Amino acid sequence: MNQDLGHFIRKHRERISPIDAGIRLTGRRRTPGLRREELAQLCDVSPTWITWLEQGRNVSASKSMLERLSAALKLSPAERRYLFALSGKTEVEDAPGGDDAILESVKFMDCPAYFLDRLWNAVSWNEKAEALFEGWLKGTERNLLKFVFTSAAARNLISDWRERARRLVAEFRSDCGPRAEDSDVSNLVSELSDLSPEFLEFWEAQDVTEREGGIREFDHPVLGKISYRQVTFLPATRRDLKLVVLLTTPSP
Repeated sequence: MNQDLGHFIRKHRERISPIDAGIRLTGRRRTPGLRREELAQLCDVSPTWITWLEQGRNVSASKSMLERLSAALKLSPAERRYLFALSGKTEVEDAPGGDDAILESVKFMDCPAYFLDRLWNAVSWNEKAEALFEGWLKGTERNLLKFVFTSAAARNLISDWRERARRLVAEFRSDCGPRAEDSDVSNLVSELSDLSPEFLEFWEAQDVTEREGGIREFDHPVLGKISYRQVTFLPATRRDLKLVVLLTTPSP
């Protein structure tokens, strides 16, 4: 694996032009790509370290180092994820931004659907989702966890609220695991712990589970008792988002 990593880095170093990397050209060059010394300077490491990495020696790269390397080599999101995978690190997430057009796609779906960001804030949704989750998507506070744990409407809407809320916290812990020490995540957890004794109880239980699909039942004040099958997707071009779709279950 170290040999594959070294080969990948060397090929991309040789592929990028010094001008694209922000290096001023002086004199004639024997290679069209970056020199090892130049890549090392861009990544704030020693040329020896870059040499050892390209030679496949047993050296370890931190996540921050891999991010600097990705930026210096102008890697695409797919290339950056591949670099992290070769390094044996948790796959790096795409930075927020990118393909914003995908956010509009949810509005044309014929069932409740919404996009969540990394902190589970709703960033786009359709009218059917807005009608289902009264008190959430129309307000100024659009964080799903805050809605579930602080809104009386959520407790009335979600069937078997305690079990669903407990599982939601376990799913969030799994989702934010690699970023648990980030300030935005820790601040959200701290705020929710102060706002809700149940959230604090579930968070301290240390339960972890994947965000799975399944039947979601609601007791809606207008629609009455209704159930959906939940499916969650991770868009290839916006890996900082997740798309949650609630498919209508067939009548018995």
